[in-house]
Amino acid sequence: MPDALHEHSAPALIELYRRREASPVEVAQAVLGHVERWEHHLHALFLLRPDKVLEQARASEARWLRGAPLGPIDGVPVTIKDNIATQGDPTPLGTAATDLTPAAADAPPAARVRESGGVVLAKTTMPDYGMLSSGLSSYHQLARNPWDRGKTPGGSSSGAGAAAAAGYGPLHIGTDIGGSLRLPAGWCGIFTLKPSLGRIPIDPPYTGRAAGPMTRTVADAALFMEVLARPDARDTMSLPAQDIAWRTFDAGAEKLRGLRIGLLLEAGCGLPVEPEVKTAVERAAHLFERAGAVVAPMQPFMTQAMLDGMDHFWRMRSYADLRALPPERKAKVLPYIQQWADSAADMSGEAVFHAVHQFHLTRIATVKACAAFDYVISPVSPMPAFPAGLASPTNDPLHPLEHIGFTVPFNMSEQPAASINCGYTASGLPIGLQIAGARFDDLGVLQVARAFELIREAQRPWPQPPSESVHHVD
Repeated sequence: MPDALHEHSAPALIELYRRREASPVEVAQAVLGHVERWEHHLHALFLLRPDKVLEQARASEARWLRGAPLGPIDGVPVTIKDNIATQGDPTPLGTAATDLTPAAADAPPAARVRESGGVVLAKTTMPDYGMLSSGLSSYHQLARNPWDRGKTPGGSSSGAGAAAAAGYGPLHIGTDIGGSLRLPAGWCGIFTLKPSLGRIPIDPPYTGRAAGPMTRTVADAALFMEVLARPDARDTMSLPAQDIAWRTFDAGAEKLRGLRIGLLLEAGCGLPVEPEVKTAVERAAHLFERAGAVVAPMQPFMTQAMLDGMDHFWRMRSYADLRALPPERKAKVLPYIQQWADSAADMSGEAVFHAVHQFHLTRIATVKACAAFDYVISPVSPMPAFPAGLASPTNDPLHPLEHIGFTVPFNMSEQPAASINCGYTASGLPIGLQIAGARFDDLGVLQVARAFELIREAQRPWPQPPSESVHHVD
């Protein structure tokens, strides 16, 4: 077990509280101290208010002393992504163009955290409108990857990925509409589950949009699902309340025996998979086989037309949103996002219809391709983390989504998909393995991920804050 309280998993902290061997106040102080050493290097957080953190921790401590915790994460530090509203706080959506009106209520994931006694540490940073896979923002400082501060943590759950990898407590909430949970998880070496659409209620709901846990371990994510998957009527796309045995996530490596696993090594669109990424995923597939799974290659099912169609629809949506802003506010949006959105200005109605249709074609193709398998494994992205200052791997607003070909199909098919670390590049950057399951099989994906966690190679130590004598140079 780690010596430092900020390193403990959520289940371990709960056990310490139960035994009265540590208090939520001591844990909050430990996390705040660790954040103080790290944060000015990473820029993962905003609205960090130590007094409010300690106030929540003291209330939790009192509940534990009475033997009356509110829920399974009472006293555990949690971060919440910028775009998940928290009552009384502004929701900037990563952009300087947003009107900073305090939110009237907690969005569903934030409400579940508070109902369960979670200690909200801070909000986490994100890029403008969540439309980048990097930590570049016109509102927040540039977020950086703890493994290499010259690299991006990914996005759009940028700060959440960096915070989890850096050890800002065990539980973090991000969101995902095309890979925004899994991409930062893969590039930061952590675990995440993008659940089935509607499994975790969110407000506002949107086609393909999901909230999910971002953690260092599968155990932390499973515990967090117990909290986040509770119903909320505000999400009109949410699934019916279901009593899922999240605590049975650890079915052991035996879970893999006899499973039919599809191995997808080419997305069918976008950038080619880099050799180090391919090698790591092939090595993971070999470990699945050694554990008794039947692994078979899959042919790519995405097409460039599908990817481009989704891209073009999102451009038009953003174009309409930005046109509605006063010119002085639109001018504050990242130039990359402005160029990307403005490129849709001349799209015809027919072109928009054909772009929207690609979402449906993606869904059909994904479900059909996965039907022969119990689970599908693939890279999370074609490359490891790219330079922190770039908006995307191509850094080209006319080719912005060439890295999401493995992740976005599972948003459109509503299937659960996880990211778990499966290796490192020669320079020490993490490499993410995506594990996707059938729609509604969120627990099964967690169980397969846990099985892989047990059989994968030994993991490298988590990055630590640099000594204060070392200064990062951009």
